[in-house]
Amino acid sequence: MSGGQPETKIGRRGIAVAALLLTASALALLRPAPAFSQETELRGDVSDSAILADQHRKARQLRAQGSQDQNASAAAAQDTAPTTYQPASLGAVPDDRQTAGASNGIFDQPQTTDDPLADTTKPAKPRRPSTAAQRAHDSKADTKANTKTADKKKTKKKAGASTDSTTTAGIAVTGDQTDAAPTDDDGSNRRAVTIDSVDKRKLDPSQERTGSIDGQKVKPEDDPFAAPGVGIGTFVFRPTLEQGFTATSNADSSSTGKSAVLSETSLRFTATSDWRENSALITGHGLFRNTVSGEKINDAQGRIDGQLNVDLDNELRAIAKLGYEAAPESASSPDAIAGVNQQPLRQTLDGSLGLEKSVGKMRYALTGAVSHDFYGDAELTDGTSISQKDRNNTLYTATLRTGYEVSPALTPFTEVELGRRVYDQRLDTDGFERSSKRLGARAGVELDMGEKLSGEFSVGWLREALDDSRLPAIAGPSINADLKWSPERGTIIGLTGKTNVETTTTAGQSGDILYSGRLTGERQIRANLTANSALGLDWRDYTGSDGHDLILSAEAGLTWWLNRYTGLTTRVRTEKLTSNLPGRDYTANSVYLGLKVQR
Repeated sequence: MSGGQPETKIGRRGIAVAALLLTASALALLRPAPAFSQETELRGDVSDSAILADQHRKARQLRAQGSQDQNASAAAAQDTAPTTYQPASLGAVPDDRQTAGASNGIFDQPQTTDDPLADTTKPAKPRRPSTAAQRAHDSKADTKANTKTADKKKTKKKAGASTDSTTTAGIAVTGDQTDAAPTDDDGSNRRAVTIDSVDKRKLDPSQERTGSIDGQKVKPEDDPFAAPGVGIGTFVFRPTLEQGFTATSNADSSSTGKSAVLSETSLRFTATSDWRENSALITGHGLFRNTVSGEKINDAQGRIDGQLNVDLDNELRAIAKLGYEAAPESASSPDAIAGVNQQPLRQTLDGSLGLEKSVGKMRYALTGAVSHDFYGDAELTDGTSISQKDRNNTLYTATLRTGYEVSPALTPFTEVELGRRVYDQRLDTDGFERSSKRLGARAGVELDMGEKLSGEFSVGWLREALDDSRLPAIAGPSINADLKWSPERGTIIGLTGKTNVETTTTAGQSGDILYSGRLTGERQIRANLTANSALGLDWRDYTGSDGHDLILSAEAGLTWWLNRYTGLTTRVRTEKLTSNLPGRDYTANSVYLGLKVQR
């Protein structure tokens, strides 16, 4: 019996040690853990320096934890209380009165004991009541704490302090003695300012909310009375209708013309494409005249043109044009027929296709054009008619232009034109061959200075030799111009010039060259008042004789817009033809007043 007692004492001591270890393990598992938000300090915005300081702190904790594991038995025997954790900023833990007032519920954190085997940690923040009053009280307490913290920061900056004692005490150095505690100035991971305190801050005047668009001033339009247009498919259609009356001293602009009052109806329109890359433009106009009193006039004329611009690859551009015109033969034309009720109707169908290529500063353009003229019969006063089919002809031309861009605003060029005019009838009624060969050469310059000055001007020589050797060739200088100049805003000066070869079927005559020039001016006096004027000069040189015609004209007008869609227009015009040939002189003066409607 005595031999079994020592074994019983040893067994009891082992059981006591095992029980002590189990109790220490259970207390370690039940140790109250700090709130996750306090551990990671995920409150508000966190700076990079704060993240780095947090990583250093966690590393030190891991080293401290490893040291504690190695000395577990020694740590269990010690009866010392560790340093209580202090938060990085004020207000992170509840006040003593809040902690004391907390009820001991089943969800409360366990209290620390005097057990030497248990780790002593800081008491965890009790669960916040879910009442609205308590939440409001906590919000006010947080705001006051943040305000106090901000005041302390200002005081520390003025005093030049570089270390926050509270922060240093909260971050204990347990492992490596060389690690320094972060300070307020280096951006430690402090609790961020609450949203409520940010809302109460005074706003920066430079960041104040801007006013609404309705309160801003609207930029005035460049032309508030311009036609707005109507969208039709991918085109913007802008029509203009004008109705008025003309009092003239020479109704048909001839040497035998008489005065009359005419009703004039004019229709104009433009259609512009709304495409992303290529573009198209369609324009047209028509004029209808009827006699109200005086010499009988009843005629109509008009023209329509279309242009298509297509950008191809390698800086290659294609330009296609197509047009149609119908108008009665003018009574002042050299081919006008006397003693008729109405001059024959002349119709023209023309088209062209051109290619433009840029190679460095060189500019190349090749254009092919076709124009076909055909005439109706002339109705005589006795009821008979005279056929004009022998005047029908087609002109084929090819033009090559070469230019060099001296600057973006100046491009000199040279141009060569080759052509052939073919009549539908090889011989006319008098037995002459009217078909001819055409040759022309010109030199000029292109100008592109934006809205200030743009266009081109060229001079050269033009010759058209008829197939019939009995008829002399039509030849002479060639002048062409199309310039627009704006000396100031609201003023546009235009200059146009053209050289045309006019054929004829009169026996023994080849035809003539007509030089036409026109100088126009437009001035916007007010936003709703526009003035315009024009000066015209035409010179006709007859081939094979010394005959010539000089036509001078002048015109001035005003347009007063009542609103964006309706306006009143008026103009006065005078025209005078002087010729060294008998029976061609005339003078015509007219006054017009009308109403214009646009959309």
